[in-house]
Amino acid sequence: MICFLSYKFNMNFIVNPGAFQYNEDAVGERLNIRCCRFIKISEEFFSGADIDIEVKAKVIYESDTEDIINQYILFCKVFDEQRKLYGMTERTVRETIRICKDRNVLKEYLMNREMEVVTIMMSLFDNEQIMKTYWKDMENTLTDKIAHKKDREIAERMIKKGKMSLEDIADYVPALSFDELKEIEAEVMQLA
Repeated sequence: MICFLSYKFNMNFIVNPGAFQYNEDAVGERLNIRCCRFIKISEEFFSGADIDIEVKAKVIYESDTEDIINQYILFCKVFDEQRKLYGMTERTVRETIRICKDRNVLKEYLMNREMEVVTIMMSLFDNEQIMKTYWKDMENTLTDKIAHKKDREIAERMIKKGKMSLEDIADYVPALSFDELKEIEAEVMQLA
């Protein structure tokens, strides 16, 4: 969703969280964009209270046209889909750009300024969020490695005892592939 914000001094902005770009007054009408409604920040967030700066937003949605505004809306939708898949990561930005270029959405702009777009979008990510994501990824990687190592140790002990077939061991250690069990068996046999 993109909003045109109209301040009391009648300037309009295209809004994507954290990014503002100035546009002429009535750009929505000039580009024939479908508008569903206006919202006022005082009503949406402050129960209609009198606030120092009133912001009136014209909410616009995707249309059937191929104009720049509609392409930007599509870009934002793709970004939101990718963010849900990959979080706030560089992969999200790069996948968004790849998908948009494939779908001919802002294609020329993205081809000419891909690195600039990546840099700008990455700078929008909050450092705290990036650090949280990094530490969570590190924790998950470490947890996976520890669990994998433990599974290998269990399988190795079972193979050394020689009382079970690899098929039976695979039932008790399902995280290991059958090929990996064969590798462990080969290592155990070499050491014996």
